[in-house]
Amino acid sequence: MAFKTEYEFDLPRGYVDDSGTLHKRGIMRLATAADEILPMRDQRVQQNPGYLTIILLTRVITKLGDLRAIDTRVVEKMFTADLAFLQNFYREINEMEVPKIHTICPKCEHEFDVDVSFIAGMEEA
Repeated sequence: MAFKTEYEFDLPRGYVDDSGTLHKRGIMRLATAADEILPMRDQRVQQNPGYLTIILLTRVITKLGDLRAIDTRVVEKMFTADLAFLQNFYREINEMEVPKIHTICPKCEHEFDVDVSFIAGMEEA
């Protein structure tokens, strides 16, 4: 089974290009450390930290409809519903799922799942 690095999405409203064509289907790839670090050097991000989202999405959206390229102008012109969707989608595909262990309480024998975080508690070390 291959490791999945690209995920398809459908924008709720869609991006309308300069010729009036609607683009809704796209592909977003998993982010790398560089995707999150390098935009911090951009002067637009330094002047307005909210611009980080625009640059980050520009880096990870690899396809949107028939557009040849996705740049900051494309993301800036998206409807707010689509921007919010893409921010949530980015978090969804990039956040690591916390492993769970199924266990049973030794006193009451109630069965339940416990989140196991290998990172939690490391800040105390």
